[in-house]
Amino acid sequence: METLTSSVAEQRVILNNISWQTFEQLLSELGNQRNTRLAYDSGSLEIMSPFGSHENSNRLIDDLIRVITEEFNLNCKKFGSLTMKRMEDLKAVEPDSCYYLHHEPQVRQKQEINLDRDPPPDLALEIDISSGSLSKLAIYAAIGIPELWRYNGNTLDIFVLQADGNYQKVEQSPTFPWLPLEWIPQLIRNSLKYGETATLKQFRDWIRSEIQ
Repeated sequence: METLTSSVAEQRVILNNISWQTFEQLLSELGNQRNTRLAYDSGSLEIMSPFGSHENSNRLIDDLIRVITEEFNLNCKKFGSLTMKRMEDLKAVEPDSCYYLHHEPQVRQKQEINLDRDPPPDLALEIDISSGSLSKLAIYAAIGIPELWRYNGNTLDIFVLQADGNYQKVEQSPTFPWLPLEWIPQLIRNSLKYGETATLKQFRDWIRSEIQ
């Protein structure tokens, strides 16, 4: 066992040589009432415990996405830290947040997702403020997440899944192409200075005046 990092944002532990069966057993024993998030890649298991700044960033970005979907009248189904698994690829991940947008009609009536018959979420959010975490791009690619947002505490990077099965970093979100990427970190900073309610109102007002 190797503890890679401990910070005010999150603590991550990586275990190696863990079988898929052991991973599944751990999922079952931990249950759903937990704050840890797991990722598995061909024998490597990451256990992440989020702390204050990690969760605060996650919740605020989630609120920003909610504002966008409300203002554009987009149906959005949220599944939070949904456990997504591809046993045949020995890969699994629990994002900080995930969303059905384009495929929302296909899962609208569902409260449980099975990737053997359901499409993967259209958008996933990964907060990774500390260094040394398990690289998850290959995991998300195997799951088939079309768009991945990764926030490191300073910048937001967006990755889009390509036809060859790899991610490409892009300058604009395909889902929200009008959204300046630098706005997300700035709004997080604004929330710490002016408050979350005021920041969300500012964002909503900006959408109404500039986009609609």
